[in-house]
Amino acid sequence: MFEALFPQRIICLTEEGTEILYEIGQEHRLVGISGFTRRPKIARKEKPKVSNFIDANFEKILELKPDLVVGYSDLQGEIASELIKNGINVFIFNHRSINETLGMILQFCALIGNEKEGRKLVENYISNLNSAIEFAKNFPYRPKVFFEEWNEPLISSIQWVSELIEICGGELCFPEIADKSLGKDRILDPDLVIERNPDIIIGSWCGKKFKPEKVKARKGWENINAVKNNHLYEIKSEIILQPGPACLTDGIKEIQKVLEKFFKLKSKT
Repeated sequence: MFEALFPQRIICLTEEGTEILYEIGQEHRLVGISGFTRRPKIARKEKPKVSNFIDANFEKILELKPDLVVGYSDLQGEIASELIKNGINVFIFNHRSINETLGMILQFCALIGNEKEGRKLVENYISNLNSAIEFAKNFPYRPKVFFEEWNEPLISSIQWVSELIEICGGELCFPEIADKSLGKDRILDPDLVIERNPDIIIGSWCGKKFKPEKVKARKGWENINAVKNNHLYEIKSEIILQPGPACLTDGIKEIQKVLEKFFKLKSKT
């Protein structure tokens, strides 16, 4: 008799898929990961690395005989195209918002036959989000936050990060571009940040360490409240710039820590 089988040999070209598989106890089906994977740490030891974000080792991928390759964003379109030409099943997600991220988790888990586990995972993340909303009610007001995703050129936060800042109790410096999915649409003139005068600056330079001294040295930025009062903070990119489990757990916690510290120091002045 025939038996319908869900994918058993899965490759994840980005970190969020890998972390989801570990979260739902299906890591044994994962046969290849991105070299940029940081979470969970054990994946880097256990699983072969077959790609970075925009390049892949096609020979290695084909040797692993995946029955599903999962990727993220239009930037991986060329990788997807090449794999499809080689007869590989490919699914590319393109989520940018919190709702889309939760939907991605549900879709991915359903795609591999673990819908029940996916729903439970999403319920946990929704609980985290609701707890953050309640926690934010303890703050006396919403401080103005500028999240710096890149420094040269200056790029403001992508949509899910902007949403998390608001959920955790901050006010966005540039709400008018918060839903722009492409980095080029969130490039800012540094003088605009001076005009908006954020109370807090959070840096998360993808792939390199955020350096407050460089921010403080920018022309005219000494007049920004965040700089004058030394409210410059880093959140590591692997925690906040991954639209999956990381931002919905540790990302929320890190934003909350920043806001708590801000109000704690504010109360002493």
